[in-house]
Amino acid sequence: MAFVIFLIPCFVVGTDIAFSCQNADDFVGASAPGDIIIGGLFAVHSEMLHPEEEPIKPVIQNCAGFEIQVFLQTLAMIHAIETVNNSTLLSGVTLGYEIYDTCAEVTKAMASALRFLSKFNSSEDAVQFKCNYSDYIPRVKAVTGASYSEVSMAVSRLLALQLIPQVSPASSAEILSDKIRFPSFFRTIPSDFHQTRAMTHLIYESGWNWIGVIATDDDNGRFALESFGVQAMVNNVCIAFKEMLPAYLSDSTFHTKVDRAIEKIVKETRVNVIVVFMRQFHVLKLFKKAIERNVNKIWIASDNWSAAVKISTIPNIRQLGTVVGFGFKSGDISSFQEFLRNLHEKPTENNKFLREYIMLSSVCAHLEYHDFQTCIASQSQDDLLENDGSKPQFWRDDFLNANVEPGFIHRTILAVYAIAHAIKRQCKDRDCKDPSAFTPWELLEELKKVTVIDDNKEVKFDSNGDMSTSYDVLLWKEIDGHMEITTMAEYDAEKGGFIFEDEEKKKDFLALKKVQSTCSQHCKPGQVKKVTESPHTCCYECIYCPENHYSNQTDMDYCHRCNNKTYWAPINSTTCYRKTIYFLAWTDWFAIFLLFLSAFGVVLVLSICVIFTKNLNTPVVKASGGLTVCYIILFSHFLIFLSTLFFIDVPTEFKCKTRQALFGISFTLCVSCILIKSLKILLAFSFDPKLQNFLKCMYKPIPTVVTCTGIQVIICTFWLIFRTPFVNQNFSIPRAIILECNEGSIVAFGIMLGYIAALAFICFIFAFKGRKLPENYNEAKFITFGMLIYFIAWIVFIPVYATTFGKYLPAVEIIVVLISNYGILCCTFLPKCYIIIYKQETNTKSAFLKMVYTYSSKSAGSVAVSQVSLDSKSSSLQATITDSCKTENDSVNGNCHFQVPRQPLIKGKVLPKSAARTMIRKRVSSI
Repeated sequence: MAFVIFLIPCFVVGTDIAFSCQNADDFVGASAPGDIIIGGLFAVHSEMLHPEEEPIKPVIQNCAGFEIQVFLQTLAMIHAIETVNNSTLLSGVTLGYEIYDTCAEVTKAMASALRFLSKFNSSEDAVQFKCNYSDYIPRVKAVTGASYSEVSMAVSRLLALQLIPQVSPASSAEILSDKIRFPSFFRTIPSDFHQTRAMTHLIYESGWNWIGVIATDDDNGRFALESFGVQAMVNNVCIAFKEMLPAYLSDSTFHTKVDRAIEKIVKETRVNVIVVFMRQFHVLKLFKKAIERNVNKIWIASDNWSAAVKISTIPNIRQLGTVVGFGFKSGDISSFQEFLRNLHEKPTENNKFLREYIMLSSVCAHLEYHDFQTCIASQSQDDLLENDGSKPQFWRDDFLNANVEPGFIHRTILAVYAIAHAIKRQCKDRDCKDPSAFTPWELLEELKKVTVIDDNKEVKFDSNGDMSTSYDVLLWKEIDGHMEITTMAEYDAEKGGFIFEDEEKKKDFLALKKVQSTCSQHCKPGQVKKVTESPHTCCYECIYCPENHYSNQTDMDYCHRCNNKTYWAPINSTTCYRKTIYFLAWTDWFAIFLLFLSAFGVVLVLSICVIFTKNLNTPVVKASGGLTVCYIILFSHFLIFLSTLFFIDVPTEFKCKTRQALFGISFTLCVSCILIKSLKILLAFSFDPKLQNFLKCMYKPIPTVVTCTGIQVIICTFWLIFRTPFVNQNFSIPRAIILECNEGSIVAFGIMLGYIAALAFICFIFAFKGRKLPENYNEAKFITFGMLIYFIAWIVFIPVYATTFGKYLPAVEIIVVLISNYGILCCTFLPKCYIIIYKQETNTKSAFLKMVYTYSSKSAGSVAVSQVSLDSKSSSLQATITDSCKTENDSVNGNCHFQVPRQPLIKGKVLPKSAARTMIRKRVSSI
């Protein structure tokens, strides 16, 4: 049997809008009486037939494409209402229902919604126009449905006029969470926001970033595609192509667009993952065409069809590849399955859907399972009208249970229970057997606060009217030659993560990662993505990370810079390495060599000290200024050698501050003492009275040494206080850190060295003037040479020091310190040691005096000759002094007699012999 639906034209009378149909009860698909009526909207048929004749008339047409899964949802609603009525939940109040078929068409759903809005017990099913519906009692108190978001959007706007609660078990469009536009809409499922986030999370975790999307061209498909696009962007997933298929199978372009979508899939060889947001009958058509073209991909299913048995049983479905989908978390539906097993015993008078199913089963009874299912879906109501009922009724006990989608069934039952609990709260202090006991908007307020027990857990609607729940991640898996829909994991919508029950299911998830679906090859750690001219960020080239940068993950957008200067990374690096710290270590061969030279210098100083101590009273030691001066000079040389130790090993604040100050003060002390010696020698052998007077004024040994050294101490003190040297990390070498002492102030360092150079220059001038002393005692000549070595060493040091870097920079200064120190030490003391050790016969007072007297007499004569008038050039003017000492004892006792054979002239005057002798004695005594 079949039913024919007629649309009766609307008419307006005064302020009332009336809508009625002839045989209006034929418009109802299934109904049952009750004290409180709940409406139902389900797309039991997949399309509404459209007439080909012109003109098109406003008549509701018959439908085609019987949907077993949606038919089962209507049965789930009926079962839930019967369960409530058979329980004590409502205390004698019974629930009735009116379920309508929307045929997946907004137009027909709106007609059903108008009947819901009609006034209760109105004979004409009229909808009254009122400014205030607070006291208005409509035909139904609440509505369950619809199956599709596009239909729910339209119906919800209409029901919002009277704030009739609408609870959908299947409409998941994110926009329906907007309580301003849809104030009376609720649903027992989460919104598409969570589903699209779960999909992109799965895609991201699997390493895919280049995918295709196919959706129906309706509100649900467009909103799902928009939400998915946002989530994909967040997870760096790119959509290679988007294909939109017509929402209605009756669209003449449907098959053409399906072919175009398949062609796009085949053409995009790098796209191996396709996300599908479509209704079941759309997917069925698409997959049949894909099987014909041998398309093999990974298909990610939306909740609309992820558990569709009629699709999973398509012949050769395994050729399509792998199907992974997201379905709503199910609960215990065992009572509903028992209800289905006894369904054949139920009366069919008030359930046209059940009668139609029985008729379809009879028509298709001769076919195998899948063909039987296809046959049922392909029959139209017009076809059934042609059936005269001659065929016997046929019932397949296993068919309905095999086609149950647990998620949708459970959510439908939950929707009825939520409404029932809200009614219970309304009926606490009211007689709900009276249909006017409460209005729909009052029930709406209770529904916002209702709590339902589901699998021993309390669930309720959130502020958006959504019921938060987890998703089952479904995997279509071939088992024993049949495609089974198995649960691979659970997706926690709140935490955003996958939960696996066991390792076997986790292996199934990991197996998905073996499939590549990327625009470009993954960039390995050490590489970074370089975006090409493609508009998609997923299409890129892989380039190496530059030096001092690294990447430690796959497909990184940028390279991380090594955190600080103490780390470095080579090109194409996956991590940073700590830079090698360099300094002039004790174990370095060059440092050992320099230490050996310093140690040898210390030994040399100590040896000279011992030699001079043993020969304390010899003329050579006395002529060197005495033991005290020698000790001071030798001690300063010792400190200079010691200062080189502070240039080696790890620099510290103490070493940096000590080494330059110790060297500067020690060297200044050494040069100051040598300066005094130079002054003394020049004073002793100067025969120029003016020069003598000047030298006598300058010659203040102790004050001079203290003053010269004190100035250097002041320089170093100010340096250490105001611009103190410090430890510096030199990063000029890419892969190393050079620990070195920063002098703090190059100016202060230069002043210190410049002051030493000034003293050395003065010393050099004085020593140069006394360079013609007796040969065996010519200390001034060696002082001059020592100062020359000093100047050469430090002049060479300046450019070398300025251009040298690295750990051997301190070695440069050590070398110049050693050269200058050795130069002065050797030139000052080694000639005297040589005389003391190897020429002992000349290291006597008599030999010393003889040479001094001979030199002095020659010097006095030279002075006289230089100062005589130009016409007095005779050689007879030279004075000759001879030593009349007979024995060494005479020399010691001062009993020497001097003979001046000829009288010398000084300043043009004759120098008496007695004056000449007196002058020479003074020079000798001064030495």
